[in-house]
Amino acid sequence: MTRTRNVLHIITTLELGGAQKSALSLICGLDPAIYKKYLVSGPEGRLHHEARQLPGVVFDIAPCLRRAVSPWRDCAAVWWLARYMRTRRIDIVHTHSSKAGIVGRLAARIAGVPVVVHTIHGWSFNAYQKFLPRRAYVFLERRAGRWTSKFIAVSQSDITKGVQNGIGTRGDYVLARYGVDKPILSGAAEAYRKEDLGIGASRPVVGVVACFKAQKNLTDMIDAASIVVRAIPEAMFVFVGDGGQRALLERRIARNKLENNFRLLGWREDMDRIFPGFDIAALSSLWEGLPITLLEAMCFGKPVVAYGVDGIPEIVKNNENGFLVRPGNVEELAAKMIELLLDKELRERFGRAGKKLAAILLTDKDPMVARVSEIYTALLRPAEDAAK
Repeated sequence: MTRTRNVLHIITTLELGGAQKSALSLICGLDPAIYKKYLVSGPEGRLHHEARQLPGVVFDIAPCLRRAVSPWRDCAAVWWLARYMRTRRIDIVHTHSSKAGIVGRLAARIAGVPVVVHTIHGWSFNAYQKFLPRRAYVFLERRAGRWTSKFIAVSQSDITKGVQNGIGTRGDYVLARYGVDKPILSGAAEAYRKEDLGIGASRPVVGVVACFKAQKNLTDMIDAASIVVRAIPEAMFVFVGDGGQRALLERRIARNKLENNFRLLGWREDMDRIFPGFDIAALSSLWEGLPITLLEAMCFGKPVVAYGVDGIPEIVKNNENGFLVRPGNVEELAAKMIELLLDKELRERFGRAGKKLAAILLTDKDPMVARVSEIYTALLRPAEDAAK
């Protein structure tokens, strides 16, 4: 490259999720000698302070970029982003998440950005949507796909789903799973005692790390917990996360008389110290890309119980490092958690297998950044040649 290239990463919200952590890690890790780095997010999210502290990164907020669909606001976000790209002479736009992916790629098209990369952290459409909204999202993803130089997928499932729905061809996709922080990857940290989290030292713990939103389907987890507690009264469920459904979940816990069996810790940035306190990790999502929280739990040797949707079977092997459950089967979800909580030997065997698998699937963040940088370089060359 003959000059520093301007790269812009766009994400809808900077909450404590896998997509957000991946975006921040990528842009922070890019070589400042090669790239001038810009990051744009909507006004929602709790990681704005962290984004502002990233060395060598210009962070700005797009006022109209919100997760909820709003035609007027979304159009305003497109024009705001297109103007931003033109003003800063952006060479590469890299979008994350569905909303920023569609809005950001349209803006890049309008602004004439030569290279457009989109990371799929799960598609905007899923089997639980009504027919017309689902077809609308597929249509929008197909259109945005025409303006995309390369798709980066975090799971093979998302590649297959994209191709099956006519969003690009298989050659348009690259598989690049998440990188994680070295303390998580090593699976060793100075752990909190259970008492530090308000839990009795001898109580078995089911850990759930998730945003409190419909996708994560945490009402099923609470209903399953009521079955687990009937069999194991001392069982504790620790939810790490927060979101718009918090009040709904608190009412569900109260209705099931489970207040003494739940701890809602909110968002935490010290998961390397919290994971060791889990006996098992669980997730009841209805759709997913690749849930990094399960991979992180596996790094600490924790067996997993989860609904077997989308990319989850790529990391949870049934009866090897955890149990996969048919989505919506609350009774089976509870039964598998009970089985693991009552069988320490099985937990340890699954945990060892999961830790080995995580070591194969995961790297630290440096190789992930290097892989993305290689993709940028490969895409820029033909774009620059065409501009000559």
